[in-house]
Amino acid sequence: MNAPQSTIRAQVSEQEWQLRVDLAACYRLIALHGWDDLVFTHISAKIPGPEHHFLINPYGLTFDEITASSLVKIDMQCNPVVPTPYKVNPAGFVIHSAIHAAREDAGCVLHTHTRAGVAVSAMKRGLLPISQQATVIMNSLAYHDYEGIAVRDDERTRLQQHLGTANYLMLRNHGLLTVGRTVGDAFLHMYTFESACQIQVGALAGGEVIEVGEPVMDTVKHALSVQRNALPISEVYAAMKRKLDRRNPGYDQ
Repeated sequence: MNAPQSTIRAQVSEQEWQLRVDLAACYRLIALHGWDDLVFTHISAKIPGPEHHFLINPYGLTFDEITASSLVKIDMQCNPVVPTPYKVNPAGFVIHSAIHAAREDAGCVLHTHTRAGVAVSAMKRGLLPISQQATVIMNSLAYHDYEGIAVRDDERTRLQQHLGTANYLMLRNHGLLTVGRTVGDAFLHMYTFESACQIQVGALAGGEVIEVGEPVMDTVKHALSVQRNALPISEVYAAMKRKLDRRNPGYDQ
C-alpha cells in the first residue's frame, strides 16, 4: 500500500516533490519499455542540498506501481532518514552510492539487467559502432569487469575509476548503467544505450555487420550539441511523462 501523498508531500520541499515525481515516472517508464527485472535493479536520484540524501525504490514493489510518495529517502549508507513502511535494499545501493560519491554531477544513476544489455556486455568487443545510437554512446562509454554480485565495498573504488567522467557504463556480464544530471538525462541515456544493444544483438544474428569509421565518429559530438540545443532533454522527458499519463497514470501521487 502506498504512503499517503498528503503525509509525504507535507514533509518535503517543492523541489524534492518534483524530483520524486520525475523519479517515480522513470521507474514506470522502465517498466513500460520492458526493461525491469521483477523487483530488482534500482534508479537513484540525489536530493539537492548538503545532506547527501537520495531517493530510491521501495524494495518489493514492482516498477509499474511506484509513486512519488512511496519512494524512500535514504542516506549514503542506504539507511532511511524519514519513517517509511517500506523495506530498502542496501546491497542494491552499493553501485549507486559509489557513483554518487565520486560524481558531483550524478543527479540520477540508472541500472538495468535487460537481455540485450547483458548480452552485449558479455561480448568480447562490447558495444560496436554499427548504429547511430552506438556512435552517440561511444563518445562517453566506459567498462567495468564483472567481479560477482556487487556487495563488496572494495569494488566501489574500481567502479569509480572505471566510470571516470563517462555517462554510460557497461558492467561486463551484468548489465547497463547510465549517469545523468537529471532523471530525464539518465532515462534518455538508457533509452539510447538499450536501443544500441538491441540493434547489435539483432544485427549480429543476421551475419556480418558494417562498422562506422572514425571520420564519422568524430563528427557525432558536434551533432549531439546541435540536437540537444534544438530539443532540450527536459522537453523530451515531459513528453514521456505525458505518455505515462495516458498509459499508466498515478505516478505523481
